Amino acid sequence: MLPPLCQRLVFPLLLAALMGACQEPADKLWAFSTDAPSRAALVPVEEGVLVANEAGRVFRLAHTGEPVWRVELGREVAARPAVSGDGVLVGTVGGVLVSLALEDGSERWRLTGQPPVLTPLVSDEATVYVVGPDGTALAHAVDTGEVRWRRPPPGGPRPDSVRPHPTPLLTDDLLLLALDEVGVLALSPENGRVRWQQAEERVLGMTIHEDTLYASTATGQMLALSLTNGQLRWRRKVALALTSPPGFAQGHLWVGAEPNLLLVLAPENGQEVSRLPLPAPMVAQAAGFQDWLLVPTRGSQGWLLALQRPQGPPAFSLRLDTPLVTTPVVVGDQLFVLGLDGRVLSWRLRAPRR
Repeated sequence: MLPPLCQRLVFPLLLAALMGACQEPADKLWAFSTDAPSRAALVPVEEGVLVANEAGRVFRLAHTGEPVWRVELGREVAARPAVSGDGVLVGTVGGVLVSLALEDGSERWRLTGQPPVLTPLVSDEATVYVVGPDGTALAHAVDTGEVRWRRPPPGGPRPDSVRPHPTPLLTDDLLLLALDEVGVLALSPENGRVRWQQAEERVLGMTIHEDTLYASTATGQMLALSLTNGQLRWRRKVALALTSPPGFAQGHLWVGAEPNLLLVLAPENGQEVSRLPLPAPMVAQAAGFQDWLLVPTRGSQGWLLALQRPQGPPAFSLRLDTPLVTTPVVVGDQLFVLGLDGRVLSWRLRAPRR
C-alpha cells in the first residue's frame, strides 16, 4: 500500500497519462445550469432526469438538456425528490410537501406546516415516505397526501436534530432507516411497525444486495445485517473514518474512506480486496454502467472516474470543475452528473471493451 504522500503524487500522474491517451469513451453532449447550487441529487425518469436546487426550483430535463417543465416552490429543495407512477413528490426545507404531475409539472396537492424535508424521499406506487429531522417517519398517500401512519423513533423524537439522515431504502416489505444514535431501523411500510433494530451510531448510508443490508459508519466500521431479522453477520473496522455510503458492483462492496481513498471489500466478510487513491474525497455512492463503476469526488476540480476493475488506474476520467456530492445517473447509455454549483452535465457513454 502506498503512503498518503505517494498517493497524492501518483494520482495526478495517472490522470495525466489518461488525458494523453486515446479518445475517452465518453462524448460530451450538453450542460444545463439551474442557476443555484444543488445537493438534492438527480432522479432518473424516462429519457431524462429531475433536478431541484437551493432556490426552490424543480426541473424536468429531457435527454437533450432542454427543460420539459420548471416549477418554483419558493424554498430550498435540499433532499432528492421521489417519483411514483406519473407523479413527482418534492419537499422543501420550509416544510412544504407537494405532488407534481410528471408530464407537465402541474400541482396536484400541497401540504404545508410539515417538518423540514432534509432527507431524501422514497416511494412506492401508493405511498411516499418522509423522515423528519427528529427521526419521525411519516407515510403519505401518493394520490391525496393524507397521512397513513406516523412512527416516532425508539426513545422518542429528537427535536434538537437539524441534520439530514442517510437515504432510506425501500423493499417490498421493509422501510429501512438510519437514525443518528438509534442505528438501523426496519419498519413495516404498511403500518410503520418496528420489525427490527440494530444499534449503531453515525451511519453514513446503506445498500442492499440479495438478503443482506450493508451499512457504513463515520467511525470506519462496515456492517452486514440480515434483512430478515437484522442479525449481525459481520462487522469490520476498515478505516479510521469512512466518507460515503457503501455500494455494490462487480461482485464487491465499494466505499469512500479517509484520506481520499476508495476501498474495495469482499461482501462475505468485509475483508479488504484493494484500495485506490482518489484525487478528493468520495462522499456519494458510485453508479454503475455495464463493467464501469462511475466514482464522483468532492474536490473543487470535480473529477468523475470510471473504474473497470478493483485494481489499476481508471479507464477514463471527466473533470467538471465543481464538487460532486451526489450519485451520477445513467439512463440507457447517457450519463447525467449534478455539480454542487447546480449544473447538470451529460455525456454519451460507449460500452467498455471486454
